[in-house]
Amino acid sequence: MPPKDDGPRVNDAITSNTVLVIDDEGEKRGVMKTEAAIALAEEAGLDLVEVSPNAEPPVCKIMDYGKYKYQAQKKAAEARKKQKVIEVKEIKLRPGIDTHDYDVKMRAMKRFFDEGDKVKVTMRFRGREMAHTELGFDLLQKVKADTEEIAKVEFEPKMEGRQMIMILAPR
Repeated sequence: MPPKDDGPRVNDAITSNTVLVIDDEGEKRGVMKTEAAIALAEEAGLDLVEVSPNAEPPVCKIMDYGKYKYQAQKKAAEARKKQKVIEVKEIKLRPGIDTHDYDVKMRAMKRFFDEGDKVKVTMRFRGREMAHTELGFDLLQKVKADTEEIAKVEFEPKMEGRQMIMILAPR
């Protein structure tokens, strides 16, 4: 069995007996037998392409199939190029972070939000810091307040083992 082509049916692959034909100038030629339509297309040096197979009768257009496929491929590539893949960037903090270090982390976060990425803020606790997880929670609340106008909280601060995690998404 030959592999199934994912595009529209062309020339001899058209199964219907009669088709509504549109010529290469876009003029409606009317309903005719498929063989006659294929002959008309070959006379013009083009292909008969089934553009609307579910219509009654199916609508076929006389066009250059190679050119049609090329333009469809270019359109799909253009659509893929315009897509923005959202990444999740991670910022790691500690409860005893200094103000300058905090400012540097905040600048990085703002840059990530400007690029349209989400930010996962991870607060790490080591040793005795585990006894004072409220300090880490307060720091995450400060991050939340400082990014209020540019980001929204997607995942509230929550303890997971020895770390507290919060996820922010750009507004």
